Amino acid sequence: TEIDFYSGGDRLPIACRLVAKAIRKGLKVLIYTSDAAMMDRIDKLLWTFAPTDFVPHCRADDRLADVTPVILSHSANKLPHDEVLLNLDVDTPAFFSRFHRLIEITGTTSEDTQAARKRYRFYQDRGYEIRHHKLGTV
Repeated sequence: TEIDFYSGGDRLPIACRLVAKAIRKGLKVLIYTSDAAMMDRIDKLLWTFAPTDFVPHCRADDRLADVTPVILSHSANKLPHDEVLLNLDVDTPAFFSRFHRLIEITGTTSEDTQAARKRYRFYQDRGYEIRHHKLGTV
């Protein structure tokens, strides 16, 4: 699993930009969070974040999940692919290692930063090479 951490801005707009970039490259993305409110926010934002980008997405339990490039999930029960996992959860997803690439985004609040540091250490302690990308304010 290749792991990339992005920091330096608001998590959700960064997530949307990274997802749009991934699907332009032909990749499939699973966006994971156990937080229902976060799931609703990213769902709505993917429809509206940029007037020129269309990000086709649906929930993991949707009948079109197998043919949709971006899946929103709050569970490890149904994972339709193993290409890119974008983690928006505060914890490390137990299933992250089945994906070819993992994207983590560090938010700007102290809670986001502390949770991201904990996840970073978790991956580092297990020997994963981690790339860090410092972004400007989004």
